[in-house]
Amino acid sequence: MKAYLHGKIHAKKYGGTSEDYADIDDFIDSTKAAVPDVRHRAILHSAFGCFLVERAFGRTRINSDGKEYSPRDIAEDHIQQDLGFIPTVEHYLKNMTIQPWMSGTEKKNQAKRKFIKLED
Repeated sequence: MKAYLHGKIHAKKYGGTSEDYADIDDFIDSTKAAVPDVRHRAILHSAFGCFLVERAFGRTRINSDGKEYSPRDIAEDHIQQDLGFIPTVEHYLKNMTIQPWMSGTEKKNQAKRKFIKLED
């Protein structure tokens, strides 16, 4: 869903205008810049993403109607609108195949190769 549409839904629920919430929706969807398909959601569309939104935007804010709202609530609503529930990071990672480079072994092997080349 486009950020503007998310904003319209937030404004109807919390008051103010869609622009009051645009920066939060844009933040949650900013990962599209790195992964331009639905996999981008694995980065911030989760309970952890909601936590990061609260850290980045504060526990509460005031919209243009003067009403207080929680950025975390906006994040949770955004994710529920997109996915129907709020997944954990584990939901995304449980089927991920662990690669050798993830443990840092490739970094160690590269360092060894560089050392050996210096000795030649």
